[in-house]
Amino acid sequence: MNRRFRRVVELIAEKVLMVSGGVTSVTIILIVFFLFREGIGLFGSPAVEQGYVVAVNRENTVSDLTPVQLKEVFDQEITNWSELGGKDEPIVVFRLNDIEQYASYEELGDELQFIPQCLSRIVADHPGMIAFFPDTYLIDGFAGKVIDKRNITPGEFFLGDEWFPTATPAPLFGIVPLVMGTLWVSLAAILFALPLGMAVAIYMAELANDKIRKVLKPVIELLAGIPSVVYGFFGLVVIVPLIQRVFGLPVGETALAGSVILAIMALPTIITVAEDSIRNVPRAVKEASLALGATQWQTIRRVVLPYSVSGIMAAVVLGIGRAIGETMAVLMVTGNSAIVPHGLLEPVRTIPATIAAELGEAPNGGVHYEALFLLGCILFVITLIISITAEMMAAKKPKQQI
Repeated sequence: MNRRFRRVVELIAEKVLMVSGGVTSVTIILIVFFLFREGIGLFGSPAVEQGYVVAVNRENTVSDLTPVQLKEVFDQEITNWSELGGKDEPIVVFRLNDIEQYASYEELGDELQFIPQCLSRIVADHPGMIAFFPDTYLIDGFAGKVIDKRNITPGEFFLGDEWFPTATPAPLFGIVPLVMGTLWVSLAAILFALPLGMAVAIYMAELANDKIRKVLKPVIELLAGIPSVVYGFFGLVVIVPLIQRVFGLPVGETALAGSVILAIMALPTIITVAEDSIRNVPRAVKEASLALGATQWQTIRRVVLPYSVSGIMAAVVLGIGRAIGETMAVLMVTGNSAIVPHGLLEPVRTIPATIAAELGEAPNGGVHYEALFLLGCILFVITLIISITAEMMAAKKPKQQI
């Protein structure tokens, strides 16, 4: 009877675990599907701000402008149509706020009901004009020419070097500054954390006695439990002023500050995984090396580390993943500047920090909202590749058996 009861309990537990695993898998798939569904809609969105149009004179030979060109025109960095392949004629920028300079109050009407007609006349009367106004004022028989409406292209998103989602008349969603900022901060953090992490892992696994190991182990694990915002405050109070003084910078919020903070945050992962890998080296392998006359350091360098290289590489890759996905601490100490960095002593912005800083202000379902979700897709792909790499390295068997 007891045996039958235990068997029933085991079957129930097996079914519960199977259902739990299935629910978890379906949930992950739905999250990924939702993430990509929201993000991929960016490439079906118009380049010009939604609800607005850009119009020129009918005689103007320019009929298509990229978002970058539109920004440069309205910022008056481009001042002649010849720079855009048109006639040698100065560019006259017109926004709806400028309408009073071209039309009287009588022409506009008591209730501004004649604004559409005035806009049509103004664009027709000024050959070099480019006008930006709401599409509700675009009447039938408009005397100007609307610039061809084009959608945001993958090339503009993946290869663009400007991230300016509030630019008018066309927002810019170039992710190169964000990707470069993420790589600068993450890779530098690993370069800082790897030597120190490996040194601590080797010491704890091979050199420290039990008493010291019992003290160091909880302290290192405690580092992993500290909230990231606390690391951010520590960086603002200690790391940022120190970097500013040492390098004589106007501000200390740089990629270097973010790298130092991320290095500290990645240490527990690197130390724990690497130490476990080193401690799993068979005792017979080490004793054989010592029996052949090798010193303890020679055994560590030539036997232990090569034998545990797969676990060490997994620690490195997992540390990179920890650094790439960090948000709050990086947002607080890196300067949050979306420009292409050329060194560690410049302010940067990472992908996670961008999502955290801008998602609350992006209109739900808008172009900016979709661009941030697509950034999430990119981050998901990066972390997925890192996780798969870590699993492959962790499962790899050492080639040499001693």
